[in-house]
Amino acid sequence: MNFELFAIDGQDIKIVERLLVKLQDMMTDGERIDYIAVQKKPAVTILPDSITISNKRIFLCEFTKLGLATDFEIFSWKDIKDIAFKEEIFGSKVTVIPFTGENLSIDYIPKVQARKLYQLIKGALENSKLNEIAPPPSQVAPTFEIQRPIEVEITNTYIEPVVEDVKEIAQPPIAEIIIPKIEEEDDEMTLKLRKLKNLFDKQLITQAEYENKKNEILSQI
Repeated sequence: MNFELFAIDGQDIKIVERLLVKLQDMMTDGERIDYIAVQKKPAVTILPDSITISNKRIFLCEFTKLGLATDFEIFSWKDIKDIAFKEEIFGSKVTVIPFTGENLSIDYIPKVQARKLYQLIKGALENSKLNEIAPPPSQVAPTFEIQRPIEVEITNTYIEPVVEDVKEIAQPPIAEIIIPKIEEEDDEMTLKLRKLKNLFDKQLITQAEYENKKNEILSQI
């Protein structure tokens, strides 16, 4: 592993190397180290405290017993409520605020490292919230749309037929009925036939009505 990648902001490379050796045995599948911030007190500190963040967790490390022991406080991103830092005369004080338990702080973090640490942790917390709201596509159960049959309401609504202008429709030729002229006054039957023919010529009755009525009159002869 290239330890110098985690010492670009003035971190003590010896402390970085020692931390990474310990953290490698604590990594889970798919976990990677993103940043390490190392405490830098005004006085000489052989084994300073540090804050390490990965893509899954945050590690607060404190060397104790002259470096013979190491205390780790480890939180996953879903367990962290917020992060805060305060710039002081010598460095910054970074405070991790979990949902449960006491706040944990490490002071004398160089200001450049504290600002970058704050940005990275804020981004990780936002991503963690988004993952809780919208799970990865592989975890989303497929949805199926059920198509309902279309319901058609049938009512007994009367639709008035549209009557088109039939004046221009050619009527089939009608055989002209020749009624013999009678010198004397027309009788009743003749008058009925003439009247019937007059109605038909004016298109007041249909051809079928005309034929039926005509046959009915002629049947009386």
